[in-house]
Amino acid sequence: MHRRALIVVTLVLPSVLAGQSPPTPELPNAVMLQFIRFADIFGSRLVAAFDSIPAGRYAYRPTPSQQTIGYIAQHLEDANYSLCERLGVLKHPRTPKDSLSDTVKAQWPKDTLVQRLEASLRFCDTAMEGVRKLESPALASTLLAFETDLAEHYSQISSYMRLLGMVPPSALPQKARVAIELPASALSPYIGVYELASGLELGVTLQLWPESNSDFFAKGVDAQVTFVRDANGGVSGLVLHQYGRDRPAKKRRS
Repeated sequence: MHRRALIVVTLVLPSVLAGQSPPTPELPNAVMLQFIRFADIFGSRLVAAFDSIPAGRYAYRPTPSQQTIGYIAQHLEDANYSLCERLGVLKHPRTPKDSLSDTVKAQWPKDTLVQRLEASLRFCDTAMEGVRKLESPALASTLLAFETDLAEHYSQISSYMRLLGMVPPSALPQKARVAIELPASALSPYIGVYELASGLELGVTLQLWPESNSDFFAKGVDAQVTFVRDANGGVSGLVLHQYGRDRPAKKRRS
């Protein structure tokens, strides 16, 4: 069976693993995986930005006519649900809190706003992974609207952060990492194919650099992998750390 994969050398480019049968139509195709990737990048940057801004600054806005930081956070949550519901049959169950006015929601505590924003992005992740192929103009328009909205609001919140004397997440330098020496026998159990989501696999080779017995990093890209072992000591999965998110994956085969 053909599978979609993110090769760990780059951790961003999808490819197809060799197989015998044609691609399963239920899996996202390569075009959809690119939309998923960019939503992951900008969504994670937004969460990191809002999380780094002090709670006392959520009422900040550069001019009286502009939106406050808190207002932008609650607006993004609502926009994410509204747009991603158009991608398929998945619906977000509304609660009484959702019907409150935007100005009221904008004054919610920082932790509440960030958690709700993260939940809306997870909803969009699931909705996008359920799209089989990008075939209709309406679907393409919705995806472009969703990702453009994320990018535009990240640009907006980045400008606010710079005015506050802060550095946006995408402008921060990568953390310096130092590789350690490990014997080949210690590395071979990690090699295999791991499933991040249905149809989305991560192929792990020896082209990762160890910084501990279980933590590895890729050179040239800000991505790390932590391997997980079961009760018997065997490698059973991993956690991919990229774009500010931690995505677990089960090991499917060696």
